[in-house]
Amino acid sequence: MSGINNSSLNIALPAIVSGLDAGPVAASWILLSFQLTHVTLLIFFGRLADVFGRRTMYLTGVGLFTAASLLAGAAPDAGTLIACRVLQAAGAAMLMTNSAALVTAAFPRRMLGQGLGIYMASFSLAQMLGPTVGGVVTTEWGWRATLLLNVPVGIVCLLWGLRVMERVPRSGAPLRLDPAGNLLVVLGLGGLLVALSQGGSGDWLHPLVVGGAVAFLVAVPVFLLVEKRVSAPVVDLALFREPVVGIGVLAGFLGTMSRFAVVLLMGLYFQAVQGDTPGEAGLKVLPIAVASIISAPGAGLVLRWVRARTVAAVASTVSLAGLVLLLVVIDVDTPYPLLITAVVVIGLGSGAFVPANSTAMLQDVRPDRLGITNAVRLMAQSCGVTISTAVSLMLIGLPLPPDLRAHVLEGSLSRVSPDALDGLIAGFRWTFGLMAVMSVLCVLASLVGRQVGRDVPGSRAAVTDVEG
Repeated sequence: MSGINNSSLNIALPAIVSGLDAGPVAASWILLSFQLTHVTLLIFFGRLADVFGRRTMYLTGVGLFTAASLLAGAAPDAGTLIACRVLQAAGAAMLMTNSAALVTAAFPRRMLGQGLGIYMASFSLAQMLGPTVGGVVTTEWGWRATLLLNVPVGIVCLLWGLRVMERVPRSGAPLRLDPAGNLLVVLGLGGLLVALSQGGSGDWLHPLVVGGAVAFLVAVPVFLLVEKRVSAPVVDLALFREPVVGIGVLAGFLGTMSRFAVVLLMGLYFQAVQGDTPGEAGLKVLPIAVASIISAPGAGLVLRWVRARTVAAVASTVSLAGLVLLLVVIDVDTPYPLLITAVVVIGLGSGAFVPANSTAMLQDVRPDRLGITNAVRLMAQSCGVTISTAVSLMLIGLPLPPDLRAHVLEGSLSRVSPDALDGLIAGFRWTFGLMAVMSVLCVLASLVGRQVGRDVPGSRAAVTDVEG
């Protein structure tokens, strides 16, 4: 439910923008509000679950996500929809921070691998089908149906969960939170997103741009100081004393920055440039998800014989090759087979990179530090997702006059002003060029990572990332 919701809105966004008459900034925040809230609350709700119980937290998340989806589907304007997306994200964070732990508690040890495999495969399948489902549903029944689809599914999940889920014993640990750290994450990351989204209007001296940039620049050093002094930090900075963890987190962040927004951008390209419907665009971007799903388990097999950092470096190089090809060939009338070749190559590389990088980072970590290390990894990756989305939506419209930028996110530019398409293509090239630079840095980080840690082939089973 959460996986399909997140990925389906990437394709449905133009229809939402058109239906609610949302401006470019509001359009960006329909996506960014969810991502910012989600990254901020992941660790927070994980700690609450230790005290109040994972079953309770999980079912509360299902209920909140379902109710928020109903409200979002009925939203009369963009502001209301953004508020509902914040509630959706809070519910999704409750789900994601508890899912693997509940599966672990539900399966006997001899069947745990099978249980986690089913869980991870179902989430990956949902993410893969999301753009296509979102596109087809939006074309046939409108964008509101994409959100309302969560309601019957959520009700069934809630009733089923109340009936079959066993109570998981609480840890008994005292509740230890870091409210200052969480607030600084919101202030810093939120300030950066405000600056980027408002900067997309072209007015870089706008008070929101300046204020957001200042908030980010002030919040980051203060956050580092606070995290050194609290007993239960949002991010345990001591983890970064181990080079393998620091490099793994950096490589994961750069990898996400370089690839996450490809589906969003190509969905906009097919609708705004080539005039496709959301359903057609959803089907056209499906191969990148299929390629990623195929390559991920393949990487897991290769990791039995090849060092994880080597696999990560090769995989990020493959993604880089796809980005460079896309940068070179993308134009107003580029044939679909050429475009899909590039995005499939990106998908193959990104699908293999995630388990390889995760394994290289986690295989040297002490067992008692695995949980917090993985939480930091997921948080860094979520930050990459959020920043990548903001930067991409800002860059693609910059070459266009301000009055035409809204038509990009509406998917209507090819009908409103065909002469402006060359400017939009320039924006796509700027964006893919920046993503290629991030991919180069990811390759370099992976190569540096080969020099640290044990990184012995097969030393620990590959870690599959269920968040993307």
